[in-house]
Amino acid sequence: MTNPLKSYIDKNVNIEITGKTFFIGKVVDVGLDIIVLNDGEKYLYIPLVHLHNINEETSEELTISEQESPLDDTDTISYRKTLQQAKGKFVEIFVTGNKSIHGYITSVLNDYFVFYSPIYKTLFISLHHLKWLTPYNHNLTPYTLSNEELPVNPSNIPLARTFEEQLKKMEGKLVVFDLGDQFNKSGLLKGISNNIIELVQANGKTIHWKSYHVKTIHLP
Repeated sequence: MTNPLKSYIDKNVNIEITGKTFFIGKVVDVGLDIIVLNDGEKYLYIPLVHLHNINEETSEELTISEQESPLDDTDTISYRKTLQQAKGKFVEIFVTGNKSIHGYITSVLNDYFVFYSPIYKTLFISLHHLKWLTPYNHNLTPYTLSNEELPVNPSNIPLARTFEEQLKKMEGKLVVFDLGDQFNKSGLLKGISNNIIELVQANGKTIHWKSYHVKTIHLP
């Protein structure tokens, strides 16, 4: 069956994604599980799981420059292929809260990927919760840091195949969920079982989180 979203390729559109976020731009490509948008300044790779609605923009005349795609978009694109192609490139991603994260994808696993940020260091990010990704051109580095000032230091924690297995490897450590966007998302990761995380907060109170709803995790 033909993907109906392909009819928007080369057209200007309005897009709404999860979190009441809106974009206007030109559809560059559509894959089975991802759509690529050029908003005139950058390319946005948006997993379709977060697409709420899309419609053609006819009321506003948009000037979209013909920029070269920062990724090698050959053949049929997909979400996982995009992440693999973005490895080692400077990218901006949006996952949670009201702020994006800048850095590098270092590994892509079954249902999560590992991201190195100069601010947060090593982040483990669920594939289910990435809202969009923007690759930058090869001449840019985060915060204009030099290569000497920006060593990409992958975590020395052995990587597991799944997000939940990775969480189990972090039992007994202090962790931060979702960039600490709420006061009760940091503490001692006591354990995880049947997708339920036991987190002990600074005051000794225990809170349980459903692992599916944890978007990112990093060590403070």
